[in-house]
Amino acid sequence: MRFTLLSLLPVALAVPATVLDRAVKPVYWLLAGDSTTAPAGGWGDAFLSTTVAKGSSGHNYGHSGASTKSFRAGGDWKKVIGDIGTHKKDYRVYVTIQFGHNDQKPTSGVSLADYKTNLGNFVNEVTAAGGIPILVTPLTRRTFNKSTKKVVENLSNERTTTIAVADEKKARFIDLNRASTDYVNAIGEKAITPYNLGGTDRTHVSPWGGVVFSRLVSDLLVAKYPGEFEEVTQKNATLSALIKAGKPA
Repeated sequence: MRFTLLSLLPVALAVPATVLDRAVKPVYWLLAGDSTTAPAGGWGDAFLSTTVAKGSSGHNYGHSGASTKSFRAGGDWKKVIGDIGTHKKDYRVYVTIQFGHNDQKPTSGVSLADYKTNLGNFVNEVTAAGGIPILVTPLTRRTFNKSTKKVVENLSNERTTTIAVADEKKARFIDLNRASTDYVNAIGEKAITPYNLGGTDRTHVSPWGGVVFSRLVSDLLVAKYPGEFEEVTQKNATLSALIKAGKPA
């Protein structure tokens, strides 16, 4: 049976524009978050340099000390929204949104209800600007309970609230808090030292910690949304296998 280009035209027209768009355009990543995403202490820079495939790119707007309130008030969020407009013609623009460490502080001026509202507004505004929001539950702190020898899960309220917002908004999300907690518990307190900033900071990460936890972020994205991220991800099979097996990397 012979086919002509004209005979295939109806099929091409039947394919949703979003599917064709994803097949053609690379990704531009915009990373919004606190110091655990930011340069010099977070996973964001390593994510862009070690997990993003050639042709795709991005910018890390993670900011030390940021809460969902201060990130907007300080102008960082305006820059994120502006960058969506700048890059959406040539890229699929994804915005990762990871907060919680500073929102939970008594001095933040952000209640848990405010945190939920602020995350929801971020999702709405990214979508309205033409980007695709991805909520990320906050990276675990690596402080261990001396009795149980397990991580103190002091971000559980922020984790469940982030997931609740994703469910309500039907937005993409990854549960980095659960995955990082499970991984840190698996390798144990002694083995996490190389991931700590300065060896003793159990919230922020060293450059190598950034590589490890950014790989975890990337692996979660690919596992949950393979059609969107498989082809735009730079693989590291060895590191991914160690994380999956719960072994120190």
